[in-house]
Amino acid sequence: MRALGRATAALVVTLFALVGLAGPALAHNQLVSSTPADKASLGAGPATVELTFDQPVQIGENLNSIVVVGPDGKGQWQNGKTSVNGNIVSVAVRPLGPVGDYTVGYRILSADGHPVSGELKFTLTTAGTGTPAPADQVAATTPSSGDDGGGAPVWVWIVGAVVLVGVGMFLALRVGGSSP
Repeated sequence: MRALGRATAALVVTLFALVGLAGPALAHNQLVSSTPADKASLGAGPATVELTFDQPVQIGENLNSIVVVGPDGKGQWQNGKTSVNGNIVSVAVRPLGPVGDYTVGYRILSADGHPVSGELKFTLTTAGTGTPAPADQVAATTPSSGDDGGGAPVWVWIVGAVVLVGVGMFLALRVGGSSP
């Protein structure tokens, strides 16, 4: 009976430790607002795209990017390099051209070192006179695609936690069971 009580106590302590330590592992930056807003309808194109995250974004050459893709899915409308100021990431936008849905794709390096990516859309309702960025400018401002470096899949962590709980239970029963 005493061994069962110790095993239960060990299990409870281990589970509390696992739950308590899980928070920082899931602390990737999250987009909290954007200018233009997601799904906004605009009569004129924005001069910049600005993304605001809940935590500061890491600064460095080619770590963060914002790409604005036109309705044709090919032309890119960002103008220059992406800049970071604390938790705000922005890029200048060329004067827009055709009417339609524009997609803003982003990839930033989170405060915890993990890449975070996503996209939002806005609709241009009045045609502009602009043209997409030339191909050589697009290549210079778009980071190379490759491994996201997002770490191991979540199932690996779950299996590891189960193994640790099992080892802890075994040790608690073996060591704890020898006292009078």
